[in-house]
Amino acid sequence: MFRHQKELQFEVKVDRPDPMLARQVQEVLGGQFGEMTVMMQYLFQGFNCRGEEKYKDMLMDIGTEEIGHVEMLCSLISQLLDNASPEDQAEAAKDPVTASIMGGINPQHLLVSGLGGLPTNSNGVPWNGSYIVASGNLLADMRSNLHAESQGRLQVARLYHMTNDEGVRKTFRKMLARDRYHQYQWMAAIEELESKNGVVVPASFPPEAEEEAQEEAYKFWDLSEGEASSEGLWATGSAPDGTGHFEYVANPVAKGQIPNPKIPATEVHHDLDFKK
Repeated sequence: MFRHQKELQFEVKVDRPDPMLARQVQEVLGGQFGEMTVMMQYLFQGFNCRGEEKYKDMLMDIGTEEIGHVEMLCSLISQLLDNASPEDQAEAAKDPVTASIMGGINPQHLLVSGLGGLPTNSNGVPWNGSYIVASGNLLADMRSNLHAESQGRLQVARLYHMTNDEGVRKTFRKMLARDRYHQYQWMAAIEELESKNGVVVPASFPPEAEEEAQEEAYKFWDLSEGEASSEGLWATGSAPDGTGHFEYVANPVAKGQIPNPKIPATEVHHDLDFKK
């Protein structure tokens, strides 16, 4: 059960309207790594979580918090759009640089949402459910969550430097702090899960089950010009789980055969064996 509380998680109060910034903020609302994505990702992971109750509880806690972040951003966008009008868009378009980069005010803020936030990114592309990851494997999902929070915080940090509005920046600072904590949170969960089952996903398919292919799990193939990649930890030393030692292969060679697929039936109309 969910219950809505009228107060926002943190205060959202802009110093002045800025319709073009509202368009930019849409990216961290409805973009690939926006708040809508992490909200749905954590909630679906929580809804489908099986096993230890603490993981489900944690996922539902953070997923519900992200609902609040979506509401905060919608409030921020609405305030940035206060008193916006079609005339504002025409005025912005007078500056060729602004017009070419921003295209003026997002017309959908005027035509579709009535000066409110939209489930789209900064270019008006609708949010897509394929952005979310909810695989049912806790370690795989937690790593995806760390990635999502890393990308999301990066985008908010970039937005922070795109405005001098102290009210907007105050909101962004709160989001940056929470996203920093969320990265800590996923790192802690990942460390705990790795200590239980190892660092490779899925743990239920162990290295020994790879049989004759095991040796391929430790070789770094240099397939680009230069040898700078040989200097990384991925090319020397031991694997993180201690099951083997990395080997740098400077000139890897193909180990498979040349494919020779059969020509399919003529009824497939591939024209491969067709002659006039």
